[in-house]
Amino acid sequence: MINKTLFFTYFYLFVYILLSSGVILYNKWVLSPKYFNFPLPITLTMIHMGFSGAVAFFLVRVFKVVSPVKMTFEIYATCVIPISAFFASSLWFGNTAYLHISVAFIQMLKALMPVATFLVAVICGTDKARCDVFFNMLLVSVGVVISSYGEIHFNVVGTVYQVTGIFAEALRLVLTQVLLQKKGLSLNPITSLYYIAPCSFVFLFVPWFLLEKPVMEVSQIQFNFWIFFSNALCALALNFSIFLVIGRTGAVTIRVAGVLKDWILIALSTVIFPESAITWLNIIGYAIALCGVVMYNYIKVRDVRASQSPAEIIPDRMTKEWKFEKRSSDLYVPDNVSNNGGSGGGNGSLSDMNFDEEAPLISSSRVSHIGRMQLANHATGK
Repeated sequence: MINKTLFFTYFYLFVYILLSSGVILYNKWVLSPKYFNFPLPITLTMIHMGFSGAVAFFLVRVFKVVSPVKMTFEIYATCVIPISAFFASSLWFGNTAYLHISVAFIQMLKALMPVATFLVAVICGTDKARCDVFFNMLLVSVGVVISSYGEIHFNVVGTVYQVTGIFAEALRLVLTQVLLQKKGLSLNPITSLYYIAPCSFVFLFVPWFLLEKPVMEVSQIQFNFWIFFSNALCALALNFSIFLVIGRTGAVTIRVAGVLKDWILIALSTVIFPESAITWLNIIGYAIALCGVVMYNYIKVRDVRASQSPAEIIPDRMTKEWKFEKRSSDLYVPDNVSNNGGSGGGNGSLSDMNFDEEAPLISSSRVSHIGRMQLANHATGK
């Protein structure tokens, strides 16, 4: 008989992979001129942010599922606003890339996420330059270059948009560590959306007003309420499924699931979107990049475990069960802050983590030290 806990763990992993792949393919279908033909990525992202912020507001203020954190104006101005700005930028650029390049190629480019995060973390002083990590980053970069060279429909504009979005996401991750964690502030998925989604909506409004509003006024853009509602709902569900997976599994399982999701997504995209054919050079390059990512993940998981004491490791299974707590328990001092004076030092810091870029936003949460490491590869609208 299958263990109940094991069953739910694999079930949550399945739901995460299904939702993450579905959101990406759904967004591509909506934005692509060849299908639904809604070539307005900023508008789509604003719909996601508005919907997520509204749902979070009702969960926090009306239904009181969780309590808001003790947010001061100083924290909001110095932490939430800059994080929201980079978050909105990563969503904007990442979604725009769908207009120019294929889903398969986008997933291959996303292998650069650890490279971007590592470089930004080193520049910001939250991580240290290391030879072993540098070799992995070089391997990833070479693999991505080979994949790009083998891309049939290579588009410079789309590639620049996607890479820019990746670096914007990397900046957001490092800012989350430097700004929020130093203040001992932790946001679960609901409170993250409650504070950051409305602010991101405002940041997106400016480029929307300048770039897409004039297009909507002169073009016959079709709008289907149910399509956009279901699209935003899937993105919101993905955000919560990620948190369930984090609470049920450790870093190794999460990262393996992310790699598996990428391969499944690449295969599905070639079936659903026949124009996004992949070549053997694509596959070889991505395999090389993936080797670098796997080695990087192994080093980071090893570092996290090495930094733990035996007393922390033993009760780890007991800490993986997570429940919403109906009180202001989101305010806490994370392990890496108390141990390292606010600097991750390369061991389990947010700058080491890979976030699923399709989910709205996940910040460090009240789960185990390994569970706080986020899923590989990005944001509600991507």
